[in-house]
Amino acid sequence: MARQSRLILPNQPHHIIHRGNDNQLIFREPEDYEHLLGWLKESARFYNVAVHAYVLMPNHFHLLATPSDSTGLALMMQKIGRLYVPWFNQKYNRSGSLFQGRFRTSLVEADKYFLACCRYIELNPVRAQLAADPAEYPWSSYRHHAGLRPDPAVSDHSLYWSLGNTPFQREAAYIELVQQGLPEQELRQIDEAVRKGWPLATDTFKVELERKTSRRILPAKRGRPFKQAPPAA
Repeated sequence: MARQSRLILPNQPHHIIHRGNDNQLIFREPEDYEHLLGWLKESARFYNVAVHAYVLMPNHFHLLATPSDSTGLALMMQKIGRLYVPWFNQKYNRSGSLFQGRFRTSLVEADKYFLACCRYIELNPVRAQLAADPAEYPWSSYRHHAGLRPDPAVSDHSLYWSLGNTPFQREAAYIELVQQGLPEQELRQIDEAVRKGWPLATDTFKVELERKTSRRILPAKRGRPFKQAPPAA
């Protein structure tokens, strides 16, 4: 069966995850993180993709990004791979693939899930016990959103700006949101959506996506439909 193409829509945020092949390390030293971040910033600008949040973990990375057209997101990811993988292979005297096949992506209903997805991404190091607080982890966008360090790789989304009228208000409101964490059910929902390539959205939003894209978004009903009405009991 042919693999269904990714659901990527212009001007909608998407949650992206890309893992190392067999979960191997894709970052070994600070220089590795710095190089990928530099190429992420360069590629995002070149293909007009706004990166709103990110985290680089030792064996994978997450992005929350909005493309301006239907092709820019995939082209951005391809360019990052073409630049980073040969550099990494040469540095560590290795060959072959580094990443685990295609990157995975989940279209995000912004009004409902954007800020939750930001928190999911930036709290990743805490859940993985790499840091006690997201501010301690240097390879994410949290410090930018918390007002600790401007990050040129980040393009603020309007929903982040809606948290307050001044930078201080926005930063304080965001810090409070992150400190609240995420309910376990929401964590599972975000994780499952990006792993399976499903939209992270309400059913109402998914129905509208089906109408716009002419592709199945909601799960099909189980069982064969009756050819005629079943007899009354």
